[in-house]
Amino acid sequence: MLQRLKAYLGAPESKASRTAQVLAFESGGRARWTPRDYAALAREGYLRNAIVHRAVRLIAENASSCGYLVFEGAQELDAHPLAQLLARPNPRQDGTAFLEALLSHLLLAGNAYVEAVALDDAVRELYALRPDRMKAVPGPDGWAEAYEYSVAGRSVRFDQMATPIAPILHLTFFHPLDDHYGLAPIEAAAVAVDTHNAAAAWNKALLDNAARPSGALVYSGPEGAVLSDAQFDRLKRELTDTYQGAANAGRPLLLEGGIDWKALSLTPKDMDFLEAKNAAAREIALAFGVPPMLLGIPGDNTYANFQEANRVFWRQTVLPLASRIGTSLAQWLAPQFGDGLRLVIDTDRIDALAADRTALWERLTNAPFLTLNEKREAVGYAPVPDGDRLE
Repeated sequence: MLQRLKAYLGAPESKASRTAQVLAFESGGRARWTPRDYAALAREGYLRNAIVHRAVRLIAENASSCGYLVFEGAQELDAHPLAQLLARPNPRQDGTAFLEALLSHLLLAGNAYVEAVALDDAVRELYALRPDRMKAVPGPDGWAEAYEYSVAGRSVRFDQMATPIAPILHLTFFHPLDDHYGLAPIEAAAVAVDTHNAAAAWNKALLDNAARPSGALVYSGPEGAVLSDAQFDRLKRELTDTYQGAANAGRPLLLEGGIDWKALSLTPKDMDFLEAKNAAAREIALAFGVPPMLLGIPGDNTYANFQEANRVFWRQTVLPLASRIGTSLAQWLAPQFGDGLRLVIDTDRIDALAADRTALWERLTNAPFLTLNEKREAVGYAPVPDGDRLE
């Protein structure tokens, strides 16, 4: 009778994406390397470009300074083990340094990886890993069943199904053409970064060769006459020794009879040099979500003042990114700390949002139609006994 009942009911239902199997078939279970040169992007952007460097540091430093509060439902939990783990994730880093490294990886590579070090199935330490050394190994269901971290010819494999908490947390930005890896803001701004770097290099070369603009010396002597080898070598030597270099800037060029100077390059004014460089800088700032005013880029009048630009920067860039990191960490570590826990940013401690907070409190104070608990809920606090009354 039991066998007939099983045959009638069929196999137990299992939830899984039908399209994920197609992705798994496409990858063939082989490791997929990040399809971009992270080292080149970091070198040309973060190491060589002042706009990229400052934008990444501005976002990472501000987002990592956000304090996380642990909530279970609407109740804030004091001195929770999850908060202690984030405050000191490993012996070498405090919580701010750990989050700053994690956010910098995410901004420069579009991917960030956190390794969980567990003892007796309990996570004790967290480490931020370099994204260029990590590769994902898709499983039969299309999701990454393992990650491999390689450095100096050695590799470590992390099996995502071996422990209750997956040993690797993979954070990504959305990529419309990649199923496993994210798109970095610096990659979207690659053309602007190259333009800005080229403008800086051109300006440096112009300063180094200020007395030798691009052009040609045209000999207009008797018909058919040419400079002798000795005259040609002497002319080249005099140009190099007397007129080349920043120390010789402004020295007039003395030409002998029959030789004329023809300029072949555009002047900085003709090229609109500064505006082109500033336009590239604004595109870089746009890709990272940083108001150009905060980066010292001239010509931007979008915001009335610096304070307004800073407030928009926090509201539209820093807080969403920090909230996403906190949500991902809480969901990842839920098997150990509980499914109902949330990591919420303590916005009361953010000076840039003090004016917004003050305005919210004033509106709630002047709202007699709300109960005490409704007002507390509006500002993120838990209800209190006897709070369901009008004040």
